[in-house]
Amino acid sequence: MVKAGGASGPVVKAGGASGPVVKAGGASGPVIKVSGLAKQFVKGDVGIVALRDFDLEIAEGSFVSVLGRSGCGKSTMLNLMAGLTTPTAGSVAYRGEPVSGPRTQLGYLTQSDTLMPWRDVHRNVELPLEIGGVPARLRRERAAELIRKVGLEGFERHYPRELSGGMRRRVSLARMLAGDPETLLMDEPFGALDAQLRGDLQAELLRLWEESGQTVVFVTHDIEEALLLGDRVVVLGRVGRIVLDRPIDLPRPRDADELRVDPDFVALHRELTGALREGAR
Repeated sequence: MVKAGGASGPVVKAGGASGPVVKAGGASGPVIKVSGLAKQFVKGDVGIVALRDFDLEIAEGSFVSVLGRSGCGKSTMLNLMAGLTTPTAGSVAYRGEPVSGPRTQLGYLTQSDTLMPWRDVHRNVELPLEIGGVPARLRRERAAELIRKVGLEGFERHYPRELSGGMRRRVSLARMLAGDPETLLMDEPFGALDAQLRGDLQAELLRLWEESGQTVVFVTHDIEEALLLGDRVVVLGRVGRIVLDRPIDLPRPRDADELRVDPDFVALHRELTGALREGAR
């Protein structure tokens, strides 16, 4: 697979068949480095602090779950990482380069659907390739491949209004992947779905991550989701204070039903619950 931004080197498996793919000879430094980050919004005459003195490093090929209650600055953090907004103080670097605007190496899946209602599934998925100037035949083939991967074969000519919420999430995921980003930023993408759909899409995301070796920063307020997906969980308190930064060494692949009765999972769940309570103070 050729990565956006020109990286086309081979990929190798790390840690056996069940581990993520990582690029051979990858850089030893973090993919994303956030240093002293602060963001303040002004509403009327009042300054609202969303983040303050926030530091975080994301390693290449990792799946980092960022866990926190509403209003702790999770979405602001992702917007700053994506280059969609400017920090009040501090910096964000991607592979050592300052982030001053959107980058093709970063894919961003927001909480809400941003599908174009006048485009069918296939043309929505094609959009990043079309913008990138990919020839029509190649983008049709790539879009068809991604539609198949997210389980939407047969719905290529359906419009967003004709799809369920879970299907629209699948289209959004496929469209994000169409640009072949190195790093995926995901803001509670499955939060509004029912438990069955959420479980299906979590499994699909893990499968795609294990195949591609992409780096994932996944924001959630759900402890079980954070543990099921992440190989590291960062718990945020108010104004982005990091309350806990915990590696998760639960074996993969992970089955949600089996995890719930695993003593290690139960202990981790209890630890993260305590950290969330601490962060709310």
